[in-house]
Order: sequence, then C-alpha cells, then structure tokens
Amino acid sequence: MGHDTIDAEIAACDALSRQATQAGAQAFARLLMLAEERDSGQIPRIARFLAATYNGQAFQFDLFELRAVDISISNDMLCCLDALRWGRADLHTLIQDGDSRVRAVIDRWGLHWPEGE
Repeated sequence: MGHDTIDAEIAACDALSRQATQAGAQAFARLLMLAEERDSGQIPRIARFLAATYNGQAFQFDLFELRAVDISISNDMLCCLDALRWGRADLHTLIQDGDSRVRAVIDRWGLHWPEGE
C-alpha cells in the first residue's frame, strides 16, 4: 500500500468521523430537548440513553430499548452511537450547557448515580 493510498484512507476516515460527529451532536441535541421538554412513555428511555452516553459505567442502557421508541428517536440514538464510535468528542460537550443539561435530565427522570459518584 503506497503513501498516497494511506493518505487517502486517512482522509476518508477523517471525513466519516467528522460527519458522524456532526450528525451525532445534532441528534443528541434533539434527544436532549425531548428529555427536557416532553413527558411521554418514551422519554424515560431517552433519558436513560442520554445518561448512558454521558457516563456509560454509571448508567447502563439496554439496546433493546431501541425497539420501544419511535423510529425517528431510535435513528437519533443510532446517530449518537455512531458518533461515539468515532470518539472525537463526548456528545454533551458539543451542546451548549450540555453537562448541566444532561445532569438535570438525570435528576428529572430519577436516575440514580452509583454510590460514590
């Protein structure tokens, strides 16, 4: 594999990573807004997902929950997972006041931090 091929692969991966991160940030913002403003049966699932993306060790998320939400919501969740896969940034850091907003959603929906967190 020549240098030009390697450089092209790196550039392609970088472009995919940037696109996934941008789409993930937009999807995260939509999900966060739902968790902040709505109160339906799907919202606790969204809150658990947001908490898991914020701190996956403290908040576990059952992937079968993707089946229990509207398609547009699960599509946004998948966009977030794709962005996390690339690891460019924690999604909450890409949203204005993301840290405090996610923590407020965690509190609002009664999610509990493990002891010592």
